[in-house]
Amino acid sequence: MKIEFVGAEAPFSETAAAAVFVHEKEGLQGEAARIDGLTNGALARAVSVARFSGGIGQTLDVLAPAGIGAGRVLLVGAGPAKGFDANKIETAAAHAYQTVKAGGAQTLDLRLGDVAPDLAASAVLGVRLASYRFDRYRTTEKPEKKPSVSALSVSVSDPSGATSAYETLSGLADAVFFARDLVTEPANILYPEEFARRVKELAHLGLEIEILGEKEMAALGMGALLGVGQGSVRETQLAVIQWKGAADPEAQPLAFVGKGVCFDTGGISLKSPDGMEEMVTDMGGAAAVSGLMYALASRKAKVNVVGILGLVENMPDGNAQRPGDVVTTMSGQTVEVINTDAEGRLVLADALWYCQQRFKPKFMIDLATLTGAIIVALGKDVAGLFSNDDDLSAKLLAASGATGETLWRMPLPPQYERLIDSAVADMKNVGPRYGGSISAALFIQRFVNGLPWAHLDIAPTAFKPGSTIPTIPSGATGFGVRLLDRFVAENYEG
Repeated sequence: MKIEFVGAEAPFSETAAAAVFVHEKEGLQGEAARIDGLTNGALARAVSVARFSGGIGQTLDVLAPAGIGAGRVLLVGAGPAKGFDANKIETAAAHAYQTVKAGGAQTLDLRLGDVAPDLAASAVLGVRLASYRFDRYRTTEKPEKKPSVSALSVSVSDPSGATSAYETLSGLADAVFFARDLVTEPANILYPEEFARRVKELAHLGLEIEILGEKEMAALGMGALLGVGQGSVRETQLAVIQWKGAADPEAQPLAFVGKGVCFDTGGISLKSPDGMEEMVTDMGGAAAVSGLMYALASRKAKVNVVGILGLVENMPDGNAQRPGDVVTTMSGQTVEVINTDAEGRLVLADALWYCQQRFKPKFMIDLATLTGAIIVALGKDVAGLFSNDDDLSAKLLAASGATGETLWRMPLPPQYERLIDSAVADMKNVGPRYGGSISAALFIQRFVNGLPWAHLDIAPTAFKPGSTIPTIPSGATGFGVRLLDRFVAENYEG
């Protein structure tokens, strides 16, 4: 999408859709009032005969108002003026784009007036995120079905300040799109080696990237991770991504670990065929970590960070691991595999142990589309946060509130440890149905070795078919990229 920032009184265009924000129950003020004056009260008259109060998500289309040369002016509800922050302007701007994207206009003209440069930049981010579309494999779609809007013009009193403010957010939008693309790609295209190859292409941003194959992982004793992939013809990979942005490149890093199951059949414990096609998204955690590393490198973050991706397919061929098998993890702990569809925690067990043994990070945060139980507990808009550290949790929750990527802290009651006791090994990989997301987190905790750690179960939020959130078109969300970028920026960059 072509983006430009222009002065607040730039001329209107008949071929663009002009959009102006209106705050709830405050009538036409600021830029809306100025444009209303130019149209001899046309906007106010339209409001008076419509049920438009300026509530967030409301829009009112005024066609061809005389006096300004615009083909249409879209009034966009921005909610209450009090507390109008980056999240709210992103949402309002995204609603504007969603309303006009297929209406024939080639340009969306956001009329922001005296809005602060940082808020103007956030409005552009909202439009960018709303405009995401994965159409790589569509070959017969009719032109009228495609969005017509391909450019964004932002009229604001300080265009140069807004341009500068948007520079960092532009890289963040690119990073979210990178993560969304990874999640959306079909599994016959994006298998572990291809995922690793795409990650390696990020080296041009200054990232250091290393890929471990099955021989290297076997030498390290990663029996849990390798066990998940032994039924697939695709080779399992472990991607190691480093960003060294601190003044001392050898300073202790932050660490993020992602589950990257590129397709999950459930293995021998085969899933129901209903909805199995969505299991192409089971690498959402690895996609989020990849996007985070992209974002940090794009803005040259002043911190050292390592990202670890466990990339694997869980398939049910004659060599697949069986329920009842016992695997030995890199830590030396043994696991009885009760259910081969509880594979994500096995991937994380070895990836987390490898991370803390090699890099000695300040903390580790893992992201995984791990359990259906967390969806039952929290619904489809909130991800679960499990942690052994209150300070780390508080920082993550603060970043969650600032970005709108919602987390809810869940308990880790020690008495539930017995749920994963095994009669033949140190533990089993799944407990009873009740408390399933908790027992999964307790399993993972056994591989962090006392290091400050947080586990984000993003099963509810990584993929949203039929999304009603304007900044998230139906499908992959890129959940976690913005949250963790904000978390790092606010807490670990001096």
